[in-house]
Amino acid sequence: MRFPATLARRLLLSCAILGVAAGAGLADEKPKTHGDTPAAAYQPSMTTLGQIKVEIPGRKENDPVMSQEEFQKATEIYFERCAGCHGVLRKGATGKPLTPDLTRSPDKGYDYLKNFITYGSPAGMPNWGTSGQLDEATVDMMARYLLLDPPAPPEFGMPEMRASWKLIVKPEDRPTKKLNDINIDNLMSVTLRDAGQVALIDGGTYEIKAIIDTGYAVHISRISASGRYLFVIGRDGKVVMIDLWMNPPAPVAEIKIGSEARSIETSKFKGFEDKYAIAGAYWPPQYVIMDGNTLEPKKIVSTRGNIYDEQVYHPEPRVASIVSSHFKPEFIVNVKETGKILLVDYSDIKNLKTVEIEAERFLHDGGFDSTKRYFLVAANARGKVAVVDTKEDKLVALVETGGQTPHPGRGANFVHPVFGPVWATSHLGDDSVALIGTDPEGHPDNAWKVVDSFPALGGGSLFIKTHPKSQHLYVDAPLNPEASISSSVAVFDISKMTKDGDPEITTLPIVEWSGIAEGQPRVVQPEFNEDGTEVWFSVWGKASEESAIVVVDDKTLQLKKVIKDKRLVTPTGKFNVFNTREDVY
Repeated sequence: MRFPATLARRLLLSCAILGVAAGAGLADEKPKTHGDTPAAAYQPSMTTLGQIKVEIPGRKENDPVMSQEEFQKATEIYFERCAGCHGVLRKGATGKPLTPDLTRSPDKGYDYLKNFITYGSPAGMPNWGTSGQLDEATVDMMARYLLLDPPAPPEFGMPEMRASWKLIVKPEDRPTKKLNDINIDNLMSVTLRDAGQVALIDGGTYEIKAIIDTGYAVHISRISASGRYLFVIGRDGKVVMIDLWMNPPAPVAEIKIGSEARSIETSKFKGFEDKYAIAGAYWPPQYVIMDGNTLEPKKIVSTRGNIYDEQVYHPEPRVASIVSSHFKPEFIVNVKETGKILLVDYSDIKNLKTVEIEAERFLHDGGFDSTKRYFLVAANARGKVAVVDTKEDKLVALVETGGQTPHPGRGANFVHPVFGPVWATSHLGDDSVALIGTDPEGHPDNAWKVVDSFPALGGGSLFIKTHPKSQHLYVDAPLNPEASISSSVAVFDISKMTKDGDPEITTLPIVEWSGIAEGQPRVVQPEFNEDGTEVWFSVWGKASEESAIVVVDDKTLQLKKVIKDKRLVTPTGKFNVFNTREDVY
């Protein structure tokens, strides 16, 4: 078993990728520990809050000189690059608070802030200046900005939601039977990030069946329990509901649930199929329960409250991943900054009942074990995975992964030849893959502990994937600074894994197979087709450059198909309808 060396803990990283901005660096040299890890390319952001127009708060004595134009620009940069760690209101999250009472204290001030932004810190603050991402004038502007009171984005309540809600096709006017010849269970919903669209691609013919306008940078796609409706949510908080029975599939409802969002899910418990949808927001910090057939907003619940361990109030705890229990009519809502997992009973939303589980800060992505009873979610800034028993509604374990910043996506379930059923996560901050035992009855000695850890290609991994019918485990590394690593995928043969020694790595040259020579595209998010015979990878370049989907035969690990089309602009996440609906991963 190999555990990676302890590294300086980086800040919590949300699922928003920022390109390197043009601009001259401020120095040729920088501290060796500042901003050079594989995670440096993947920074927290609030990608759409920056578009909100703000005014300079009331002037105070000795405020630095700043024009309205500079303040607007600085606010945009702060939301896009800083708010994910330091908070929208600058009250701190994984990063330190940056409110004026602190930034203008005697031991801080302009020079301190300018140097901090320029050089970063070993604790995880990127070296924005010496990396060249912010030029000297911008660093100066941001240092002055942090001496002023922060602007507060507007709230987004029921009046705003109802004003944004559009029922495009009423339920009674929709088809009563499927009108197309698409095998919906093998359909892939592919995020076209920078185009603000999703592509629906037939998993059997590789044909693009529809390109649908959505919100900006769709984060995830989720499927109704019946398999008929596809729900997507963009980072701008826009939810689009797509009827897959229509010919071609098309939106039937949409709503905006906030200014920043990441999560959407539907009710799956027997008797509540397709009844409700739920979406969670980063800003305002809240979730909303909607009618599952129309997206009409029914109930908004704020997540503002006390941090579980410190018992101090936090003004903006963001809603991260949401999943739907298979054992009860409950949504499992993960709240980042307070470290709480909320089990929301949707059987009676008028008299809403919620079980509040104290887990760990800062909750992010996760998925079920193979039995779908246990939910495992990464508290990635703390290097832990929380395990919840959704049948008993209680926390059963907090597992130290031994790696830096676990980032599992939904994780990967398989039966290890020695350790039995396990759930796997890769890591953003280092090259490790951790296997956690998930069988408390059959393998009690291995349950809820890391039974093995081994290296993949390198740090910067976002997703890990396998399938019940596959003998392979796939690990990407799109944020690794080495092009040879970010353009490839690591594959492990599960049947050859042992108790001792690291499993052998097979490297798939996905970008090379795609035939794309322009730029430096990255390979992201393996996704299986319905029957587990193929794995799809996104070859993700800039919006102005060619991208592709590469399909690999899972049995032979050979190239099977390259899907190219001018409409495939920056493809990232891919979601097979059957696997997503049934929580197969």
